[in-house]
Amino acid sequence: MGARRLAAGNPVSGARVVVVGAGIFGVGAALALRRRGADVLLLDPGPLPESTDISKAVRLDYGADDAYLALMESALEGWRRWNAEAQAREGPLFHEVGVTFLTRSPMAPGGFEHESFQRLTQRGHGPERLDAAAIRARFPAWSTGAYVDGYWNRLGGYAESGRVVARLLREATTAGVRVLERHTVERLHEQGSRVAGVVTGEGGVLRADRVVVAAGAWTGHLLPWLGEHLRAVGQPVFHLAPADPGPYQAACFPVFGADISGTGYYGFPVNRDGIVKIANHGVGRVMHPGSETERVVTADDEARLRAFLRETFPGLVDAPLVSTRVCVYGDTRDEHFWIAADPQREGLVVAAGGSGHGFKFAPVIGEIIADASDGVERPDLARFRWRPEVRPGRGEEAARHHG
Repeated sequence: MGARRLAAGNPVSGARVVVVGAGIFGVGAALALRRRGADVLLLDPGPLPESTDISKAVRLDYGADDAYLALMESALEGWRRWNAEAQAREGPLFHEVGVTFLTRSPMAPGGFEHESFQRLTQRGHGPERLDAAAIRARFPAWSTGAYVDGYWNRLGGYAESGRVVARLLREATTAGVRVLERHTVERLHEQGSRVAGVVTGEGGVLRADRVVVAAGAWTGHLLPWLGEHLRAVGQPVFHLAPADPGPYQAACFPVFGADISGTGYYGFPVNRDGIVKIANHGVGRVMHPGSETERVVTADDEARLRAFLRETFPGLVDAPLVSTRVCVYGDTRDEHFWIAADPQREGLVVAAGGSGHGFKFAPVIGEIIADASDGVERPDLARFRWRPEVRPGRGEEAARHHG
């Protein structure tokens, strides 16, 4: 991405850095900073690895957004590299089964699917356009005639997200990152305008030269001055167990988005445990990330799912729900990540705002956060900058950032 170090040498070498949060942003940052020579302490209330469900989509498709597409091209190389390293010992972490985005009416300029198809084609990735007949032939689980256009992209698939975070935690520990599980952070330890560490919920002070807050949906609560810019938003997730898993195998049921700008629904092929995961990336509901009463999929959520299945996957209409959960996004208002130094508090870096589409960047996100921490100039950090001036409501860019 054309990164350029602003200061000579390695400014992080030997520094003590406290990273708050061991999700994909936090563990990635901790590992990258440790590899640069920092003394890194990673804190998380646990249990670890963080709950990341059974799968996360990995796809290049980003509508007309060339910057995210280019960044995902780099991330895809990273996923393949991780697979090569993990294959013999633990099996693949990333399943490149392809992705498909289908629409209920013909793709049109300006729409997510049309713009994704055009950009992927222009960059030589060769997505395959599908009409109603091709959809029926390739994907028999889809309702006949309900979806009439779209494409299949062989580049992409899904990652076993819990295994990915667990592996990165092992790598971080091996590299010398000290991981403190079951440690909460009460507040920052501030000396004047400088952040000099954190105060833990256990009453201790952990001093540091730099603090990186990567607390996901909790970030706006830990740093209340960011509360209106970093919001916790809940989205329903469903695990279904079809009686016959055959029609939902990856070869005929790849990772999908089902007219996603309109329905919000996306999902995954059946896994080794016979589970088909379907989730919704829509408006969601603003909530407190620690609220057990709010982190419940409601009867209305299930009713909307069943109506979607009736129209789209009739074979799943009566499939039992094995489990449900609410996935809590840490949203920014414009759905771009928030990875930047706090201009008012020296020594504080925020790495948050995954906005429901951050996990797929796991192979590159740690280096991006480490560059922000080190003061390295790079084009993507201009997009992820500190930007309290951004105030659009959620959904204005939703067609670009699904899943």
